[in-house]
Amino acid sequence: MVVLALTLLVAAAAAAFSLGVLLWVICIQLWTEHIPEGITHPVRLRILSCLLRLSMTWGMIFEKLGLCYAPQFASFVHDLKPLKRDPDVVVTDLRFGTIPVKLYQPKESSSTLRPGIIFFHGGGTILGSLRTHHSICLRLSKDCDSVVVAVGYRKSPQYKFPVMKEDCVAATIHFLKSLHVYGVDPARVVVCGDSVGGNAATVVCQTFVNQADLPRIRAQILIYSSLQVIDFWGPSCQQNANIPLLSWNMAFYCCCCHLDMKTSWKNVIKNGAHLPLEIWEKYRKWLGSENIPERFKKRGYQCIPPGPVNEDAYREVNLILNTICSPLIAEDDIVSQLPETCIVSCEYDLLRDHSLLYKKRLEDLGVPVTWHHMEDGFHGVLNTLDFGFLSFPCSSRIMDVVTQFIRKL
Repeated sequence: MVVLALTLLVAAAAAAFSLGVLLWVICIQLWTEHIPEGITHPVRLRILSCLLRLSMTWGMIFEKLGLCYAPQFASFVHDLKPLKRDPDVVVTDLRFGTIPVKLYQPKESSSTLRPGIIFFHGGGTILGSLRTHHSICLRLSKDCDSVVVAVGYRKSPQYKFPVMKEDCVAATIHFLKSLHVYGVDPARVVVCGDSVGGNAATVVCQTFVNQADLPRIRAQILIYSSLQVIDFWGPSCQQNANIPLLSWNMAFYCCCCHLDMKTSWKNVIKNGAHLPLEIWEKYRKWLGSENIPERFKKRGYQCIPPGPVNEDAYREVNLILNTICSPLIAEDDIVSQLPETCIVSCEYDLLRDHSLLYKKRLEDLGVPVTWHHMEDGFHGVLNTLDFGFLSFPCSSRIMDVVTQFIRKL
């Protein structure tokens, strides 16, 4: 009886604690996050935001207990969603060396070579997986009659910069050298990614511009991509700092996990005091808000000049000037050689301006650009493609414009 009573007491305490965590997450979400009127189905977004916060909060608790990293637990929870199957697509789990990949191939045989898509998933380097982006890759393979390879790169905080880039480059090389095995047309290989996966796609393209011994990448598709970690207070950062699913604090946390930066530099970086004035001047021609169309500043934007440099912060964070972290600032002779590009941006996205600035850079250097802007979109919306009640119409529109772009290549 004593054991039973203790068991019931522990169970009741655990239930009360769990309920307390849930209520705390809901209150924090309602208090700190803002959902603009322009976003359709605001209740759905609030639910998604609460689920993300809840998984990360439990992860933080387990991290404090020394059981795992917070993102590890969150990723475990996100990967519990069952994988969708399609009778028209064959999905195979492979390894390119030590790197796990998922291969998607149309089941029906083809007398001609198919397009190849190398897909890099998003998640801020800490979340996302081959499972969370499975439905997206399934649709790409089926709708574009293409062979898709999704790359399961190693993530932070277990693996710091530049491990993710090394995995993505290695997997790309492996695929490009074995296109004949998968029936892929060497003239129609596309790299594609969302969020930090778009960063990977950009870095891969820039890395291979002068790689004469490999098939040339035909196009790059960048979906609300992360393309620089230098300026954290431009128009979209100010306007969308508290919008789920990527708040300013969450983006900063991802950077700290990946680049091994101290979170104590938060206010220094927000005020632009992490870099000397001469560096701000050097990259202003590409990063300055004057490169962003005026219509994107109407929701409220204040141009704040950077503060006096904090030398200690600069010594620790100057890694952000590496073009692997910030491919937006790659030199003209590299960017001008990039392939045709499809860019998708979302209005209510912290990273919106990355897309706008890169679009301008590419166009100024003569690179063909197809741009689609989702007026009701937010960061991460594409992942709701197969979420049933929690899906957003915007996710289907993004998938439609991407598949149309690939079909025309």
